[in-house]
Amino acid sequence: MKMLMKVMSVLLLLGATLPARAAINVLACEPEWGALTQVLGGEKVSVYTATNALQDPHQIQARPSLIARARNADMLVCTGSELEIGWLPILLRQYGNANIQPGKPGYFEAANYVHKLEVPTRLDRADGDVHPGGNPHIQTDPRNIALVADALARRLAEIDPANAAFYAARHQAFSARWTSAIQHWETLAAPLRGVSVVVQHKGFPYLEDWLGLREVATLEPKPGVEPTSTHLAKVLAQLQRQPAKMIIRAAYNDGRASEWLAERAKIPVVVLPFTVGADAQSKDLFGLFDETVQRLLGALK
Repeated sequence: MKMLMKVMSVLLLLGATLPARAAINVLACEPEWGALTQVLGGEKVSVYTATNALQDPHQIQARPSLIARARNADMLVCTGSELEIGWLPILLRQYGNANIQPGKPGYFEAANYVHKLEVPTRLDRADGDVHPGGNPHIQTDPRNIALVADALARRLAEIDPANAAFYAARHQAFSARWTSAIQHWETLAAPLRGVSVVVQHKGFPYLEDWLGLREVATLEPKPGVEPTSTHLAKVLAQLQRQPAKMIIRAAYNDGRASEWLAERAKIPVVVLPFTVGADAQSKDLFGLFDETVQRLLGALK
């Protein structure tokens, strides 16, 4: 009996010293939503991000380790608007986790909470990688991040009502900092308004809308289709008639086409982080936009 009491005492002591289990296990599809969930959830969430900043978010494989994460998730936070159409449905089918199925509180699509741009007027696969609900790359406009944060904080409170006040307080603190940061970025970026740019992929309409950039050409002949030498030559000829100040591509894009054009058009390539974690400066959401604005401004010098 004494030995049993000692064992029980040790177990109780260990239980008291171990960290409490996070209230919500979150599987985030993209780094920006993983970062935002962590900011809003703090120690009440355990976040695993399915992709990284140097991966094309359209082209992800539903590997076994990722399927296992989906099986144990309490919440799924993704972009939506069919950005993950090539791999997310597989995750949802493999283990049938009821917590994260569409329509459940644990299923969260960020794109549902913003005004989407480039909504196609027709649907034809011959037009390339077209998203029926509009362009999904909403994270390049910090105003969209703010809208998603509002909805995500409410959803966390719905899933974990015992900690609702905690999520509300963290959201309020983030929102205050974020609003101030947006004002700062917009002041810095004022010289970019009206600047003509070429983009490698149709990944920046929200950034362009926010900063007033003017897209004059795209290196991909169709979304998701790599440019041929013939198409690049056409873009080069277009730039001779309609000059641009820079070529913009995401960190995960292959740089060969943009470098080819930059050399001949005599304009710089700006490699933007596109999401959290692409470089040492973009380690969080604030750093992501600090770096984005600074790189764009640097191309004007």
